[in-house]
Amino acid sequence: MKKFILNDNVQKILASLTAILIGFIFGFLILLFAASIKTQATNPIEGFITIITGGMRYNGIKGFGIILRYTTPVLLTGLSVGFAFKTGLFNIGAAGQFVMGGFTAAYIAIKWTFIPLEFLWIVALLGAIVVGGIWGMISGVLKAYRNVNEVISSIMLNYIGMITVSNLVFTIKDRFNPSRSQVPLSRIPTFGLDKVFGLNTVDFGIFIAIAVAILIYIVLEKTSFGYELKACGYNREAARYAGINDKKGIILSMTIAGALSGLGGALVYISSITKVFDQSLVLQREGFDGISVALLGLSNPLGIIFSSFFISMLRNAGSSLSRAGFNDEVIRIMTSTIIYASAFSLLFRDKIHKLFNKKEGK
Repeated sequence: MKKFILNDNVQKILASLTAILIGFIFGFLILLFAASIKTQATNPIEGFITIITGGMRYNGIKGFGIILRYTTPVLLTGLSVGFAFKTGLFNIGAAGQFVMGGFTAAYIAIKWTFIPLEFLWIVALLGAIVVGGIWGMISGVLKAYRNVNEVISSIMLNYIGMITVSNLVFTIKDRFNPSRSQVPLSRIPTFGLDKVFGLNTVDFGIFIAIAVAILIYIVLEKTSFGYELKACGYNREAARYAGINDKKGIILSMTIAGALSGLGGALVYISSITKVFDQSLVLQREGFDGISVALLGLSNPLGIIFSSFFISMLRNAGSSLSRAGFNDEVIRIMTSTIIYASAFSLLFRDKIHKLFNKKEGK
C-alpha cells in the first residue's frame, strides 16, 4: 500500500484531488455565508449539488453535451500551456494565439470558396494551426536569441493579436451587420453527436482535441524529440553541453504551444454552433482558462483531458446556479481556490511522504 501511495503518478493525482476538495469545501462555505445574508430564500445544499453535478441535474444529457463543448477549446489551450510548462517555459500568450488561430479558420471558411465545402473545414483547421504556431514562435525566437522573457512577450502578443483581429473583422464582415463577421460556409461536422446530445452542444471537435492530447503525451514521454525539448527547458546549459540545440528547442516548444492554442480557436469559431467575430476589444476567456486547466492537470497531457472536463463542468454549473438563488461568481471563487491549491501540489506531496514515513517508523 505504501509503495502505491508513494508512486509519483499516484501522488500527482492525490495532489490534484486534494486541491479540488479544498476548492469544494471553500465554495460550500461561501454558499453557506451567502445564504445567511441574503433576504431571498436560498438553499446552499441545492447550490452545492448543482456545482458538483456540473449543472446536469437541470438539463441531463444535453448538459453533458454542453460540458463537452466547453471542454474542446480549453483542453487545447490547457495543452498549450502545459506543453510549454513541460519544456520549462510559461506560455501565457494562449489567448492571443487562440484568437489569431480562430480568426484564420473563420477567414478561410468564409473566403476560400475555391475549396470544396466538405474539405474546407479541414483546411481552416490547418491554417489556424500554422498561424497560431507563428504567433507562439515569435515569443520563442525572442527568448532564444535575445533572452526576452516569454511571459512579457506573450502578454504583449495577446493584445496585439486581439487588436489585429478587431481591425480585420471588416474583411469578413456581414453586410447586414458590418461590425460582425459572416457565418462560416463550412463548419466542423457533428457526425450524429447532435442527435445524441441535442442541438447546439458538441461536435467532432472534442475527438480532435482528445486525439491531439494523446499525441502530445506520446511526443513528450515516448520520443527522443520530446526528451530534447524537456531537456532544453529544465536546464538550457546542460542541454547545450549534451549537444542539443537549445535555441531550436525553445523555438519549437513555443511554436507547438502556439499551434495548439490556434487549433483551439479554430474549434470554436468554425464549430457546429454559430459564433462570429466582432470588433470588441476583449481577450477570450478560453486562453486564460487554459492556465487553470494546465495547473490542475499538472501539465500532464492525459491529466489535462480530465482537468479540462472538470473546469468545464464548473463553468456549466455557473449558468445553473442562479436557480438555487446564488450568483455564478461563486464558481469563479471555487475555481480560483482550486488553482491556488494546485500551485501548492508539491507541498501536498511532501505531506503525503511525511505521513507515510511516520507510519512506517511506528
